[in-house]
Order: sequence, then C-alpha cells, then structure tokens
Amino acid sequence: MKLLFDQNLSPRLIDRLASMYPESAHVRDLGLHRAVDRQVWKHAGENGYAIVSKDSDFHQLSFLYGHPPKVVWIRRGNCTTNEIEAILREFSTRLAEFDADEAASYLAIS
Repeated sequence: MKLLFDQNLSPRLIDRLASMYPESAHVRDLGLHRAVDRQVWKHAGENGYAIVSKDSDFHQLSFLYGHPPKVVWIRRGNCTTNEIEAILREFSTRLAEFDADEAASYLAIS
C-alpha cells in the first residue's frame, strides 16, 4: 500500500515505515505542502496513493467523491510521531485488507 502523508503528520514516517509501506511519500516531498485538500486529493488519486491524515476533511471528501484515493483517517488528538508509527504498524493487516477492498473508501483508526 502506497501512502501519502498529510501535512499534519511528520515526514519522518516515510523512512520509519519504508519497509512496510514502500513508495510512500509526504506532501512536502511532492511540493504539495501548501496545496489545498482538493489538490492533494487529485494528486493522490492520479498516482495511486492512499491519503493518511489526522484531518477529517479528507474523510469528508471520501464521502463526497468516493475513491480513488482511499483515505486512512487517524482519529487521535495530540500524539507523537512514535505513536502514529506504532498505530500504522499495529493496523498493517487491517490496512492491507482495506487496500484490497474495492468498495472501501476510508478507514478510521485510533
């Protein structure tokens, strides 16, 4: 599963999770750090990414437009990059199932 990390998540997640989620990227690395949500949405959909965000805006876009792209909504308040990494590792099987489910648009995890 190829993930696109939103601005509200650390770009350090790319290296930390590279073996589990290869070819993932952060919006900053793609020149999208100042882009509006719809631009990020469009880029993710056109390039095979699933968006990972703590922001509910992408969750709402998934209801409005469906997928692609798929959205992984991390429903946690303030937390560390280590905690986000642990969540994505813990839910790796669920994320793989979500990725394989052609009908699923978003996955909320906490």
